[in-house]
Amino acid sequence: MRSMFHTRRHNVPSLNVASMPDLIFTVLFFFMIVTHMRNDEVQVRLQVPEGNEVRKLANKSSVVNIYIGRQVNKETGRQGEDWLVQLNGDLVKPEELPARIEQIRATMSPELAERLTVSLRADRHTPMGIIQDVKQALQQSYALRINYSATEIQ
Repeated sequence: MRSMFHTRRHNVPSLNVASMPDLIFTVLFFFMIVTHMRNDEVQVRLQVPEGNEVRKLANKSSVVNIYIGRQVNKETGRQGEDWLVQLNGDLVKPEELPARIEQIRATMSPELAERLTVSLRADRHTPMGIIQDVKQALQQSYALRINYSATEIQ
């Protein structure tokens, strides 16, 4: 006698993966759009100071980066003796900063130019005289929002 309950085998339908490449490319495109690529090649050696109350900058489109450190010889990897100032990608003297800041401000929209913030990344051993020269040059160009970059203490 056969069993009264007849069990049927159910086949699970296969997963349709035809739209998977579209989804992957959409996500890839999204990350390519929202990722901010760093355009500055740092030409000076920095050992950034550490701090307790570290916060990230909110609007990076109105930020100008200034790096202060010693120049690195690309061939030997050794650092030089002179302290240098790098504005975005160019090595400049502190007295050239007001004109350069005005050039950068001229390329920005009025809203971004109003919110211009200077992110100052200086080596922890930089003499205060150089930092003071940079701050006075920024004051001449009315770039009064200065952010001092540091790494958070672990």
